Amino acid sequence: MNDRTTKMSLPIGKRPLVMGILNVTPDSFSDGGTYYNAEMAAAHALLMAEQGADIIDIGGESSRPGARAIDTTEEIDRILPVLEKLKGKLSIPKSIDTRRSEVAREACQAGASIINDISGLTHDEKLAEVAVDMKSYLILMHMRGTPENMQNDTHYGNLIGEISDFLLKAADKAIALGVSREKIIIDPGIGFGKTVEHNFSIVKHIRSLAGLGFPVLIGASRKSFIGKTLGQDVGDRLEGSLAAAVSAVINGASIVRVHDVLPTVKALKIVDKIIEAV
Repeated sequence: MNDRTTKMSLPIGKRPLVMGILNVTPDSFSDGGTYYNAEMAAAHALLMAEQGADIIDIGGESSRPGARAIDTTEEIDRILPVLEKLKGKLSIPKSIDTRRSEVAREACQAGASIINDISGLTHDEKLAEVAVDMKSYLILMHMRGTPENMQNDTHYGNLIGEISDFLLKAADKAIALGVSREKIIIDPGIGFGKTVEHNFSIVKHIRSLAGLGFPVLIGASRKSFIGKTLGQDVGDRLEGSLAAAVSAVINGASIVRVHDVLPTVKALKIVDKIIEAV
């Protein structure tokens, strides 16, 4: 299998897609350090694919609240060995979770076909150039500031309206820079500069965001709004994460980004049957 020829189209809209999370970091909020070793990371990616993941999202820099930034070289050194080990072994699309165009280009050259930018082109708009050059999908997420300071300002006059405005401007910028409209996915950024109540509101109003004309990705898995509501530590948030994923899809999400792939795939199979029922 030649990874440079496997930049397949995502079957968005045909059914809800599951994006499996692969954090190649020592400090991510849920599984930091678990898959820091490239061999273990690649094995987990293959397991998630076997469990029914449609996409594997590989991240080399933690974006949890308060996380420190790392330099480009360190980020590349974390993700490239994993992509190399997956060459010829993974038949589903690989996504690179990064804010940096240099990292995205290296990852796409190594087989990634989706760029997942948590900054929505505010950190490095050259990511759009990479998406054009590599014919990659581009995920644009809403976040205020950086992971280090994003929780400093969680006041919104109109939560959904302000998120919608940000994402529409980000998408317009990407299109102006040459990215195909059909390759853009938007993410309202659950947990990124939002309160517990904001996160629930976002899940409830996904259809309004989908009205912007782009597929919506939701990443609620194991996040603190679930833990705070249920009084559960990060490792005990499966039920809450499944409820969020199911609600997100029913409310219009096209993709859910999750840690627990197999339970999510099973739950969404039932949701999909309900949605399709006459």
